[in-house]
This record gives sequence, structure tokens and C-alpha cells, in this order.
Amino acid sequence: MRAILIDSPGGPERLTLTTVADRAVGARDIRIQVAAAGVNRADVAQRQGSYPSPAGAPEWPGLEVSGVVIEVGDAVTRFARGDRVCALLAGGGYATEAVVHEDLALPVPDSVDLVEAAGLPEALATVWSNVFLSAGLAAGETLLVHGGASGIGTTAVQLGVLAGARVAVTAGSAEKLAVCRSLGAEILINYREQDFPAEIAAATDGHGADVILDIIGGSYAARNVAALAVDGRIMVIANQSGEHADFNPFHLMLKRGRYWGTTLRARPFEQKAAIMQALRTDVWPWLESGRIRPVIDSTFPFEAAAEAHRRLEASVHVGKILLTP
Repeated sequence: MRAILIDSPGGPERLTLTTVADRAVGARDIRIQVAAAGVNRADVAQRQGSYPSPAGAPEWPGLEVSGVVIEVGDAVTRFARGDRVCALLAGGGYATEAVVHEDLALPVPDSVDLVEAAGLPEALATVWSNVFLSAGLAAGETLLVHGGASGIGTTAVQLGVLAGARVAVTAGSAEKLAVCRSLGAEILINYREQDFPAEIAAATDGHGADVILDIIGGSYAARNVAALAVDGRIMVIANQSGEHADFNPFHLMLKRGRYWGTTLRARPFEQKAAIMQALRTDVWPWLESGRIRPVIDSTFPFEAAAEAHRRLEASVHVGKILLTP
């Protein structure tokens, strides 16, 4: 099969399309003929040499795929050859085939484009596990999503609205904020021109955000605490600022707030399987009925993987970037 390898840590030009050996299929595994792979910030970090594949995962990047099942292990019960699926991976998505345990795959509804479905697993699993399973966002609460026009952001906006929350977003342009508005966000903040703690306070009559989903990290720490409601929860899932967090813990204590950092890729298999089952039970009905959809920015062929990475790193995208064989 073909796969996109990283010949050495560095820039996008280090991504090389080559031929690799097929991976073996275990008893509970399925082999997927890949229709598309999602491009994520973790892939960029892996390419740069700071986020290697965990033990047992392929050396090439890619945390999510969609495609058709072409082989099943002897003990597989959930899928059969020919099924349309999407899957969460620990690595190895940038390839023409992917092998994954059946508990980390989900069926793609007939109403969802198979290529676009590659933009679902990582974003949905990240948002659902952080905003709902951990932070416990409830109807009537306010959710603040940083990077509202990103793949994570567009997913969080949709899920927050469907859960009955009031959704606020930060983004860097009027065009990106317009997309967030079209998905149901009510409080629209241009972080280049506005102070988001002040805007949140004004929009909520001083209450603040009950849950904050943060992809920026360090440089936003003190302002996140300032924007937080009493008993609020800050979920930090990335550190795109590349900076250390600096805030006064007493300010967090006064709000009885929680500052919670998580990752998805490094979670034990059992936790990831539980998250995927929760998606199947609680989110998939919304997907099947069309109430939530993947927002796709652009699609690149495998041969143009470097261009896909450059677009992601430039932060000009709205929604997910995909790679197709």
C-alpha cells in the first residue's frame, strides 16, 4: 500500500509518498480502504518531531479516516466487508489502507458523503469527551469556543447548540465569524479587535462562560480565567500559542473554577472505545438526521500533502482539511 511518511523532522516538504508493507489484521480489527484522511494539528507536531506515534501505531501520521471495510478479523462482530465506516486512529491514517480495532470505528450514514466523513472522528471525539463527558456542559449554560472556525470549533459550535447551550466563539475574521453564526453561535468575538473576557461579560450580564474549550493554551490562560463563570470549567486541548500558562491561582479559586488539560491520542484504548460508543449512542442520531454535519474546508490528493499542511499552519482554513488517495 502507499503511505505518506516523514523522512525527517521538519517542514511540510518532509512528507513523502511511498510504498510500505501492509499491516496485519488482528482478530478484532478491520482493514479499511481509505477514502480520505483528516489533517490535524497533531500531524503537524508529529512532522516537526515533537509528537511521535505511540507504541504499536504506524510511523506515518493520520488520526482519522473514512472508507470501506475490505477485510475483517475472525472475531469482528460489528462490521462486514463493504461497510462504510469512519475511524479514530492512534496513527497511520495517511495511507491507502488503515487497520483499526472495530471498537474505534463507526458506521457512516448513507446521508453523509464518505470522503467528508473523514472529518468526523477526531473532532467529534475530542469535543464530546471534553465538553460533555468531562466538563458536563448543560442546557442553558454558555460555551466559549476558541478557534470557532476550525475543525474542532465548527464541531463544538454545532454540538453546543444541539445540547441547548448558548455558544460564543472567537475567530480572526468577519468571514470566519459569519460561518460560526451560520452554525448557531450567538456571541461572535473577533480576537484581533476585541477583548474576549470583556465581550463575554457584556453578553452574559457578568455571568461569564460556564465551559471554555481552548486550543490556544498558554497565552490565553489568564484571560480564560477572567472570562470564566463561577463553577466554570476550562478544557485545554492544545497549546497553539506555544507559551507557558501564567495566571493567578487565587482568581481561579474565587470562581471555584477548574483548569483541565487533556489529550485524546494518548488515552488508553478502553477510554477511546468508550468515547466512540458514546458518540454512537448520543451523537450519531443527530448525524443520521442531518442536524450535525462535517464542515469541510478543502481536499488535497496525497501527492499534495505538503500543501494541505501549509494551509493548516497558515490558519486560513474554515472547518476540516482532508487528504484523499
